[in-house]
Order: sequence, then structure tokens, then C-alpha cells
Amino acid sequence: MGSMTQLTDQRLAKGARARASIARRAAELASVAGLDGISIGMLATDLGISKSGIATLFGTKEALQLAAVQTAREVFIERVIAPSLREPAGIGRIRTLIERWFAHIDEPPFPGGCFRVATLAEFSSKQGPVRDAVVADRDEWLALLTTEIRKAQQLGDFAGADPEQLMFELDAVVSAANIARQVGDPARVDAARAIADRLLAG
Repeated sequence: MGSMTQLTDQRLAKGARARASIARRAAELASVAGLDGISIGMLATDLGISKSGIATLFGTKEALQLAAVQTAREVFIERVIAPSLREPAGIGRIRTLIERWFAHIDEPPFPGGCFRVATLAEFSSKQGPVRDAVVADRDEWLALLTTEIRKAQQLGDFAGADPEQLMFELDAVVSAANIARQVGDPARVDAARAIADRLLAG
């Protein structure tokens, strides 16, 4: 009985690894071609595996799109959020969040730059679970940023600032920096960093 369980466990682990690597590739391709630009057939060709193999793991194109969104979210948490939350609450943590957010744009994990900016533009006017996942990911990130600004205010930083307004301004500046980087305009990326520094200086 034990060996049967082991075999099942190994199969599940292998399936989970295959699923994670396919979802990662889906996110990479979607950052360039858009989430609607990816399909089970496209990924099968790209990865050199059968369509039925991918279909078994994901079932539908929508499930594949949702897995790509989740993967991009996990990468952002790992690169930007988790390391920043190790810093003590306050302005230092916010500076780290913003520095890491810029670094995420400067050295993007996906070829199309910031996955969130690319997919929000594509899905904001559509309906359905993929749009909902893209919007929820953005909302959760901006809510976290606003919460951290409020915590910093309780510690005496950003006196008199409106946390929602400051979050909006930071988001606008970093999103503009992402577009500047994608079109090869480093001077504007530097300008965006300078604006962010000014906003954080209060």
C-alpha cells in the first residue's frame, strides 16, 4: 500500500511541477502577446509538449489564463512584497516597497515588462473571471500599499498626507516608468524615480 501512495505522491508532485512550469511560461508569453494571445496549442508548440498534456493539467484556455495571473502574482509577492515586509513598519518599509517595485520594472521577470500593467490594459474593459483576477490582484496590492502608508502615519511619517492619494500618485508614477522602460526611454524611468523620491520625502 505504501508504495502505491508513494507512486501517487510522485505523480502529483510531477504534475504540480509541470503545471507550475507551464503556468510560468504562459505568464511570460502573455506579458508579450496578452492573456488572450495565449492558448493551449501555442504553449504546446512553444514547450514541445502535446496539447492533450496541457489540456489535462489546465482543461481550458481560461484556466490557463488564470494560472498565468496567479503565477505573475506569486512572482511579484516573492520579489517585491515579501522582502519589504521584513523591514520594520514605517517609511523605511515603504521606501523598500517602492525601490523593489522599480527594480521589478527595471529587471522584469517577464519579457513584456510588468505583467500587471500589460494585462490590466488588456482586460479592464472585458468581463469574466480573468478580468476579475487581474483587477483583484491590483486592488490587493494597492490596498497593501495604502495600509503601509497608514501604518507609517501612525509612526509619525507623511503627516497630513491622504494615504489613498499618495498610493494613487505612486502607482501612476511607477506605471509610467514601466511604459518608459518598455519603449526604451531610460531618462523618463529616472524622472519617475525622482518623482517617487519627492513623494516619499513628503
